[in-house]
Amino acid sequence: MTRRRAVSESIVVDQPFSEILADKYLSYALSTIMSRSLPDVRDGLKPVHRRLLYAMDQLKLNPNQQPKKSARVVGDVIGKYHPHGDTAVYDAMVRLAQDFAQRYPLVDGQGNFGNIDGDNAAAMRYTEARLTDVALLLLDGIDEDAVDFRPTYDGSESEPVVLPGGFPNLLANGSSGIAVGMATSIPPHNAAELCTAMELMLAGDPDFEALADVVSGPDFPTGGVLVEDRAAIVEAYRTGRGSFRVRAKWEREELKQGQYQIVVTEIPYQVQKSRLIEKIAELINAKKLTLLEDVRDESAEDIRLILVPKSRNVDPALLMEALFRATDLETRFPLNMNVLDGGLVPRVMNIKEVLQAWLDHRQEVLVRRSRHRLGKVLHRLEVLEGYLIVYLNLDEVIRIIRFEDEPKTELMKVFKLSEIQAEAILNMRLRSLRKLEEMEIRTEHDALSKERDELQKLIASEARQWTAIKKQIAALKKQFGPDTALGARRTLIGGAVEAVDMTDLEEALIEKEPVTVICSDKGWIRAMKGHGHNADDFKYKDGDRGRFVLECQTTDKILAFGTNGRFYTVGADKLPPGRGFGEPLRLMVDLPNDSDLAGLMLYEPEGKILVASTEGHGFVVKAADVLAQTKSGKQVLNIGASAEAQLCFYIAADHDHLAVIGKNRKMLVFPLAELPEMSRGKGVMLQKVKEGLSDAKTFAVGEGLEFRYGSGTTKVDDISPWIGKRAAAGRLPPNGFPKNNRFS
Repeated sequence: MTRRRAVSESIVVDQPFSEILADKYLSYALSTIMSRSLPDVRDGLKPVHRRLLYAMDQLKLNPNQQPKKSARVVGDVIGKYHPHGDTAVYDAMVRLAQDFAQRYPLVDGQGNFGNIDGDNAAAMRYTEARLTDVALLLLDGIDEDAVDFRPTYDGSESEPVVLPGGFPNLLANGSSGIAVGMATSIPPHNAAELCTAMELMLAGDPDFEALADVVSGPDFPTGGVLVEDRAAIVEAYRTGRGSFRVRAKWEREELKQGQYQIVVTEIPYQVQKSRLIEKIAELINAKKLTLLEDVRDESAEDIRLILVPKSRNVDPALLMEALFRATDLETRFPLNMNVLDGGLVPRVMNIKEVLQAWLDHRQEVLVRRSRHRLGKVLHRLEVLEGYLIVYLNLDEVIRIIRFEDEPKTELMKVFKLSEIQAEAILNMRLRSLRKLEEMEIRTEHDALSKERDELQKLIASEARQWTAIKKQIAALKKQFGPDTALGARRTLIGGAVEAVDMTDLEEALIEKEPVTVICSDKGWIRAMKGHGHNADDFKYKDGDRGRFVLECQTTDKILAFGTNGRFYTVGADKLPPGRGFGEPLRLMVDLPNDSDLAGLMLYEPEGKILVASTEGHGFVVKAADVLAQTKSGKQVLNIGASAEAQLCFYIAADHDHLAVIGKNRKMLVFPLAELPEMSRGKGVMLQKVKEGLSDAKTFAVGEGLEFRYGSGTTKVDDISPWIGKRAAAGRLPPNGFPKNNRFS
């Protein structure tokens, strides 16, 4: 418990400290919500923006007038209406003038009001400002009793509680703010689309699907492409909460010699261009965007960001996908339509409730302005009727004015005039007593009488009021239609984008470089940059010679098959460069000896490999099953103590037969279907040979068997003499078959 004593009075209030704190904090929270952070659903403005526009209206800063110094406007605002710092007020005014921040700017700024790079505006003493035509729509009727006024903070002035709001500003320009325990975030929309939606609402009760057909999504001042799913957009408008995914707009620009560059012409809303470029440059330097070579800013009045790919082979779609994931070239703008309903109650509204609140406000403004105008018309008619009495009794009126001591009282008594009529007659000029003036008065009287009747009908009929509002909306829609400067939609509706395969993206992000792998007969291996190299182009150690040549990329995996029947895996990027003789392969994997290498091939995940030993056993294995994860390799082919692994090669998809030849120079051909597919083991007997297996080759039986012949090749079309059962002995090969018993 705490005890609080007033200073001037000896009054003691007994109250728990927690209650006092809660009461004061609640007052602070309500003040923040209602007087600072949340916009009013009717005019879409916070108090500081409303006071800015009203102060500029009082200064007569109309679009057709000369602008005044921003310091003058800020001074009036903080001196009369808004008791806060000048910096906060000027910052709010600057934002209202920025065409990249406001879809429909409310302030026409002269001078430096900042830019999309994030540079600040010049000091308020250097810039000038005036209202825009859109701001005039919000203020239209402010002097016609359209809205209520309240005393300012010091009671010396009055300010509007809300503006007449002849423009759907809340959704058209959007709003954002953070209060105590709540926040608001509303993106800008296209005014013409909002008008179409309200016409649908006045014609019936459309569902949210129908509203989303006309209000297809936010329309940001900086453009971009909306890539949100339609169902998500409809749900966001239905609940008042959600988010919208926006991407930069880009295009491919062709250059000479097949090169290209990507040009970004629009960036997401509220993204600073300079910070975006810095982020991309940081990622390039950190080698996190390996597909991108450089980024340049060639912007003038329009945005033009140049993205230079690493090479012309880079897929631009994959490059942009990487940038969308890593930078603010793609952002999500939240939707949280938490606004002040009627200026008092904060709550989250859906799009129909927001539009209906604006329509209801426009109806109230229309009725109040009509009543105000009706009062003016009735007053003028009363005065004109008094004037007509003067013209009908001109001599008597002149006599009374000249000779009576109390002419006003006498006029009221003789002609049964009201005090207003009598006062108007006494204030008439002599030059007005002309016949022509009488005719003008009768014409004006007839016109005002007709206007009075129309106003009375309008005030009495709600149907007439909504008809008038429909006409206002139609005029607004025409003013901000797609053919006007401000009306054309800037944000493209791209629809939901298809998910990109992350595997492809990750592979694309890895820098690839063509290399040629050269391995000698004794197992010395190296990698040369580029393709087109031959084994004979390189030097080897004495007694050594070239054996394997593989053209690949630095991202490829190399499979080494040892004579011990084990497969080893080496990354092409881990191989030594092509200087000197390279390095022994056994230093990279646990190969027993330099010369214990039976085969070298690229890893093809979907491929199938034939493996065989010198004793004539073999089988088919999937390439994925031989991939080794450790340096010690993976045992695949089991061999006897006196044998060793002889060969391995990929089987083409269209091959259906296998030809084998032994060291005894006997050749056998049999269908591949007779070979089992295994992941590990000894396999089955391919050919019955005592001296051992020499070579094997798969082929398509319809295309014939091809083998080396001299310096070229030859083909045997009829292989029926050599076809037999697996594990048979075979017969002598065709004439001209190489003496080393090798097919190639």
